[in-house]
Amino acid sequence: MTVASVRAFFAAHQVDMPIIELQENTATVALAAQAHGVEPGRIAKTLAFRLADGKVFLLVARGDARIDNAKFKAAFGKGKMLALDEVEALTGHPVGGVCPFGLATPLPVYLDRSLQAFDEVLPAAGSVNSALRISPQQMAELTQGQWVDACQ
Repeated sequence: MTVASVRAFFAAHQVDMPIIELQENTATVALAAQAHGVEPGRIAKTLAFRLADGKVFLLVARGDARIDNAKFKAAFGKGKMLALDEVEALTGHPVGGVCPFGLATPLPVYLDRSLQAFDEVLPAAGSVNSALRISPQQMAELTQGQWVDACQ
């Protein structure tokens, strides 16, 4: 999968979305924010969860947001983050490059309301040194994502 699958996803949706590929590693929010010259909140991190009933989904949140256990439970019920090897197997993207585009396995996508503070965010694009610039609203439309309130 990786960057090629993200490019294919945008081509299939007839969206011209340039992917930024850097030499340096941008696998963490701090590294990505520094490399792109933005505040950490503008980095859109994609987290993978499994609920008690086995349902797996992705949650995209602003980079400096933290999961609020009470809000998460109210929105989804009981769940936990996936192990690193499961994340790559299900998404096709390495940890640090996970994004809601070009997934190996179709997964429901939820976007935390924290992203709505920005007109543009930078999610990864399938590798630990790639990203793209997109509005939170366009990301929701392209992924058929649903807005939730699950973070602090």
